[in-house]
Amino acid sequence: MPDTSKPHPQVPAADQTLRILSFLARQRGPVAARTIATQLGVPRSSVYHLLATLEEHGFVVHLPAERRWGLGTAAFELAGGYARQQPLARLGRSLIAALADHTGESAHLAVMTGRDVLYIVEERAPRRPALVTDVGVRLPAHLTATGRAMLAALPREQVRALYPDAASFADRTGRGPARPGELREVLRSVRIEGFATEDGEVTLGLRSVGVAVLDHVGWPIAAIAVTYPSDPERDAATLAAEITPVVSELRRRIGGAPR
Repeated sequence: MPDTSKPHPQVPAADQTLRILSFLARQRGPVAARTIATQLGVPRSSVYHLLATLEEHGFVVHLPAERRWGLGTAAFELAGGYARQQPLARLGRSLIAALADHTGESAHLAVMTGRDVLYIVEERAPRRPALVTDVGVRLPAHLTATGRAMLAALPREQVRALYPDAASFADRTGRGPARPGELREVLRSVRIEGFATEDGEVTLGLRSVGVAVLDHVGWPIAAIAVTYPSDPERDAATLAAEITPVVSELRRRIGGAPR
């Protein structure tokens, strides 16, 4: 049903802008401007004007071929800002510590911010090598297990908007997807397996397994991963099975939906 709530009489443009962003955040993928106008009860001309302004600032992206609009990287920055301001870190810190103790490997919690992941909790296991995934570090999402887990849970149109061409792909070790088609294959495997992996794409000699944390509408707000040396080899599916209960508990604490 259309949203019939009335805009504040003093700042209707601000009210409409926030309602548009909130509406897009609840969708499983980009939507047409006319759908936004109809559902929110906002004149279509106003919707186009506001979307154009939001696009200039990176809060929405336009997919011309599909004539649809979705959330932009600046919107992910807001989500990352929320995560950095303690709630997720506080809720997840003890869980990540317990996961590191249980697996004997280093564990971390990360959120998406644009095309990067931002690490907000890290627990290094004893006698394990130092990692680059320290708290506050950003890494290219398409190269990390946490990033791939979250990207695989996003609508495919959203992934295409984030990675439109080869110029969107950063490199660290010469491994990993470098084109949209290669990333699609990686994410297809993640969806089939139910977890993400990376092997030497962040740091040579280290591997990671990651599982996404979904919010109450099924949106990936974070991911939990375990990182371990390539030698001796460990079974990724077994590690994913140990991560999954931790993801479920964090999802329960934040009021998220069952996977």
